Amino acid sequence: MSTSTPAPAPAPDGGRPTAMPPAGRVATKDRPHSGVGDRLRLWWDAQARPTQWAIGVPFLIFLALVPILNIPVLTTVGTNFGGVMAQFGMIALIAIGLNVVVGQAGLLDLGYVGFYAIGAYTVAILTSPDSPWNQTDEWLSKDWAWLAALPIAVAITSLSGLILGSPTLRLRGDYLAIVTLGFGEIVRLLADNLDELTGGGQGLRGVAYPRVGVTEELPNGVFSAGNAAGTLNSGVWWYWLSLVFIVISLLLVGNLERSRVGRAWVAIREDEDAAEIMGVPTFRFKLWAFVIGASIGGVAGALYAGQVQFVIPTNFNVINSVLFLCAVVLGGQGNKLGVILGAFIIVYLPNFFLGRTELFGIPINGNEIASYRYLFFGIALVVLMIFRPQGLLPVRQKLLAYGRELYVAARRAAQAVTRGGSDDGARPGSPAVATASGGSRATGTTTGTGADGTTTGEETR
Repeated sequence: MSTSTPAPAPAPDGGRPTAMPPAGRVATKDRPHSGVGDRLRLWWDAQARPTQWAIGVPFLIFLALVPILNIPVLTTVGTNFGGVMAQFGMIALIAIGLNVVVGQAGLLDLGYVGFYAIGAYTVAILTSPDSPWNQTDEWLSKDWAWLAALPIAVAITSLSGLILGSPTLRLRGDYLAIVTLGFGEIVRLLADNLDELTGGGQGLRGVAYPRVGVTEELPNGVFSAGNAAGTLNSGVWWYWLSLVFIVISLLLVGNLERSRVGRAWVAIREDEDAAEIMGVPTFRFKLWAFVIGASIGGVAGALYAGQVQFVIPTNFNVINSVLFLCAVVLGGQGNKLGVILGAFIIVYLPNFFLGRTELFGIPINGNEIASYRYLFFGIALVVLMIFRPQGLLPVRQKLLAYGRELYVAARRAAQAVTRGGSDDGARPGSPAVATASGGSRATGTTTGTGADGTTTGEETR
């Protein structure tokens, strides 16, 4: 017997409907190809907000203590583990910003490294002794020069995103990707050729950093590159500082996702033409995504410049831009925690093998394995696109859409069996069976997916 899918009752505030059709709920354990990431995401979404905080805060504390716990399974051999975690923190911050552009708004940005470079060079130009615009002897104190230059770097990168996005965000797809790729290369070439301002190929040295924790043993403070020994080395401190900015960015982006801005981003990502027809000012919200993503990239660039205290154009090439995008795709586009996982994979795995001569008793050449990291990441990306295009931790809306398609397909097959396996699965005059794409073939119920991932129903005649 054919049944129609009732429309969910709209919420009083006009947001997510209060109930889903019982028949449309597909248990995670019954869904084929449901991986660990799917189950983890659904389990996390099922928890109440206080429970999420009760789990998330201790887990965040554990992440903060990882560099000083010296866990044998995680500790790197060939590189300083604190420095590796500091690098992970900066790449995770970049992935969060790029996820706003690529994962939330659906804009393919291949030149995000340009914003990263602008943030780093802004801090370097304002604080490096090699720069003609060095302000540390003018109105910036050497102790707090980095902190004072940070908001300037964020403002300039945000302005850069606004300037780049205003003319280019009217493009779509591959055309937008090509323009952003050119932007990243233009920034790098400018840094390489403006010798008087950026130092050219020689770069800028002596970039400022926070001078805190000054002691007799550490006259330059805990953030100095001279603090390279011991458990609490400079890498650990930079990692902790990165975690602070990661939490702030997650709270900011999370609040935007739950607002009308986030719903507009999802609508643009799923179908920009339909969003325009429904009255969504797509250009304005795409520009919002570009500016917010650029500002987060500027923070990451400022962190990088302060940690290494040296900025050079070759560190901002297109390969790094592709690696940033790879972190977003591997972790799961649109999922904030997923892109952080992708950043950890991108940074940690090569450093894990670096310097190792054996693994689980098996002799290996860890340095050679680490040198092929681009090849391995490329293969992993191709395999992931074939077998799991949603990433390791997919976004919730994609999981819901997948469950609805599975339910509709299963209902169609069951009705075909009960009616003798007819081709169309429907008797004359009876409601048609909805297809997996969300439409019906005759009279009955048309189901679809809203911008926030909910199911809508409409009777057709």
